[in-house]
Amino acid sequence: MEYRRLHYILTIAKEKSISHAAKKLYISQPSLSQYLQKVEQEIGSPLFDRSIQPLRPTYVGKLYLQKARQILDIERQFQQEIDDVLQLKRGEITIGSSPFRSTYLLSGFLPLFKQKYPHIKIKLKESTTLHLEKLAFNGEIDIAISLLPIDSQKFLHENLFEEELWLVIPKEHPIAKQYSLKPGNYVNLPEVSLNEFVNEAFIIVNHKQKLHKMTFELCKKAGFNPKIILQTKSMNTAHALAGAGVGITLLPNTLIHNLHTQNMPCYLQLKDRPKRTANIIWRKDRYVSIATQKFILCLKDYCKKNF
Repeated sequence: MEYRRLHYILTIAKEKSISHAAKKLYISQPSLSQYLQKVEQEIGSPLFDRSIQPLRPTYVGKLYLQKARQILDIERQFQQEIDDVLQLKRGEITIGSSPFRSTYLLSGFLPLFKQKYPHIKIKLKESTTLHLEKLAFNGEIDIAISLLPIDSQKFLHENLFEEELWLVIPKEHPIAKQYSLKPGNYVNLPEVSLNEFVNEAFIIVNHKQKLHKMTFELCKKAGFNPKIILQTKSMNTAHALAGAGVGITLLPNTLIHNLHTQNMPCYLQLKDRPKRTANIIWRKDRYVSIATQKFILCLKDYCKKNF
């Protein structure tokens, strides 16, 4: 099996352009075009619809891409098993994490892990939690840092820590003045009920993030639907916008403890103290290499000491 062929076709699909894929693969565009044409001739069908831009896989192309991912995943699992059997002091792990988790969690943990296991190569893919779960199921990453709940039919998991959701409000907000809140302070916070903010303008994260759904669930439980003034893909952006007086938002305290923006907002705890559980997940039927097992154990220990 020529695994390079599969990798080339998957890169074209990811970049949705032969020219962009060629740059990514460090080969010429004509060479990649010829390579694709050769594969399509062998299959007897085009893999991409070239009449539209960006490129879109044909039905046969979608089948090819699905099987290509499965084949490369099996190959990688096989290599991991060989490494373990031969007791080589090396390994490779592909981790999925949101940019938020990478910033405050992995930035502290990875240097310690690399110091302990210098020959284990780490690859990091960043995306939203829901997309990371898709990548983990497809075998494109070995493990992902995710949140409960997860699909127990697809994944196994280990809990890492709990984080509490706090209300983030502008420093000019009447309740901030009522409680004499200091911008940026997160010690000895007053507790409020979410239903006190029924008429407020909410900043929420994108629907592809689990916090989006949790925000709506908490507001519904409080007896109202939030009035959305703005949606963003970044919790950091939501925090900054609240600090700038645009609206209010709900964010995990683990993020708040690690953020310092020019215009700091004020924070409140909710009376029912809503929490969510961060965990590390992997596909249920997937081979878990010794390197990955070490990573999971070390990350659990790190979280126990620091969160």
